[in-house]
Amino acid sequence: MSESLRIWVEIIFNLLYLMTIWVIVIAMTRRLDKVPPPDLRVARYFILAFALLAIGDTGHVGFRVWAYALGNPEARVYVSGLTMGLVGLGALSTAITVTLFYVVMLYIWAARFEKRFGVFGGILMLSAVVRLGLMTLPQNQWNLTVPPHPWSLWRNLPLVVLGLGVAFLMMRDALRANDRAFQWIGIMILLSYGFYIPVMLFIQRAPVIGMLMIPKTLAYVAIAVIGYLSIFQPAESPLASAELSSAKQIRR
Repeated sequence: MSESLRIWVEIIFNLLYLMTIWVIVIAMTRRLDKVPPPDLRVARYFILAFALLAIGDTGHVGFRVWAYALGNPEARVYVSGLTMGLVGLGALSTAITVTLFYVVMLYIWAARFEKRFGVFGGILMLSAVVRLGLMTLPQNQWNLTVPPHPWSLWRNLPLVVLGLGVAFLMMRDALRANDRAFQWIGIMILLSYGFYIPVMLFIQRAPVIGMLMIPKTLAYVAIAVIGYLSIFQPAESPLASAELSSAKQIRR
């Protein structure tokens, strides 16, 4: 598969993904008034998390399509006096919003299981701040269509810490509370990183490995669907068992 064909396959897939995520976000918003009061905070966080993800990925795909419509993947624009590559600008937008996505997921964990962040949660929040700080440095070379190595690895390490830490907290407390929905959300986060880490490590040497971003993205769709069914349509969800009502009593 040629590089150009690979990129267009990813773009078409991402457009379908974006349509799906936006539909789910709209559906969540429309059903917010039907969410039981104890779950309202979690529900609002879910809407915020996936709206952030959709906004960032819309920029990512949109700028990429714009560059290819111009016939030049290296096409650049001027932003506040700076020259930015369109593809790199899209990568920056999704890099910011995916970091914020996991911050909101940390808040979802705390609200769902009635927990405080504590030292470990504080470390995860710090990793998000470090990640956002690293992305402001010139070593990122956002003009490039392929992220620079090894800097892309350094800026992604805090995101790995943040995401895997959130997955650990969710799975730990979901298992204790017999909360099947959040067990699956934790599993999907782990799967997403299982696909993402090889891309992070080897994309410069083997661009075709970027295709692993497709199953990574499907894991995010699965999280959105699980969240929608368990929080916004609990009566219809196979994940919302009768055990969950009693599990809420032991989440503390």
